[in-house]
Amino acid sequence: MIRYILKRIGYGLLTLFIVTTITFFLMYLIPGGPFQSEKAKSEATMKALEEKYGLDKPIPIQYVNYLKNVIKGDLGLSTKNRGRTVNDIIAEGFPISAKLGSMAVVVAICVGIPLGCTAALNRGKWIDNGIIVFATTGIAIPSFIGATLLLYFIGVKLGLLPTYGLGSAQHYILPVISLSLYPSAYISRLMRSSILDVLGQDYMTTARAKGLPQYKRLFKHALRNAVLPVVTYLGPMIASILCGSFIVEMIFTIPGLGRSFISSITDRDYPLVMGTTIFYATLIIFMNVLVDIAYKIIDPRIKLN
Repeated sequence: MIRYILKRIGYGLLTLFIVTTITFFLMYLIPGGPFQSEKAKSEATMKALEEKYGLDKPIPIQYVNYLKNVIKGDLGLSTKNRGRTVNDIIAEGFPISAKLGSMAVVVAICVGIPLGCTAALNRGKWIDNGIIVFATTGIAIPSFIGATLLLYFIGVKLGLLPTYGLGSAQHYILPVISLSLYPSAYISRLMRSSILDVLGQDYMTTARAKGLPQYKRLFKHALRNAVLPVVTYLGPMIASILCGSFIVEMIFTIPGLGRSFISSITDRDYPLVMGTTIFYATLIIFMNVLVDIAYKIIDPRIKLN
């Protein structure tokens, strides 16, 4: 187990290096620069700014210097948020996104798994068809469409819930629903298919022949094996939600990490783009390693080689 984890961490570091390299050089292919704006700056001012942020050096030297700083944990200074480091911006925005995302993850799991089990146990009935319609709709509708519809009808038209910020518990309801809609629908589809596959196995037939109640067959025998595809999906899903849905945070005016990432792209804030990309990639790699470990805990028969 330990050898496998160390091996995966090594592959993860290699992946992180590749992501960092590609992102760094892609930014320089984009026309324009971080200091271009409607108000023209003098040549002396531009040179001073480039010297301050190390942009006056050749690109290969900038790349090497950046890698050295990343290894030390220094993600650099933001070019638009003057006087603030990328580390500070991530430290400020991620807890907000993580809190919102954690709620959405819990909702997605608590809604998706029971719906999938219910649909599988009632295959072909009206409740199964209703859950399939919900799952298909939830998967088909993009998050920004769902968020906009919720904001317009529930927040604006009916005035039932606040539509921006996170000032109270009620402010979390619409963003959490928006973030959890797609994963809830996807998990329910995964769970339904997996449960139906498990119910057809020989050991489930034996359990039925022994006269075990349905709830025991489901929770003791079927669920543990059927949940593995869901666990596979949970890794990248949790990483994505914890970092914050970029569009959802923009729609509901939430000052999380996703909003900072979007603004860094539009503002050409290269250090912030790099920092959030590296942070996001690191989180995905970490969650994938946790998923592999969870495999072994859920099903001891799985060999980690």
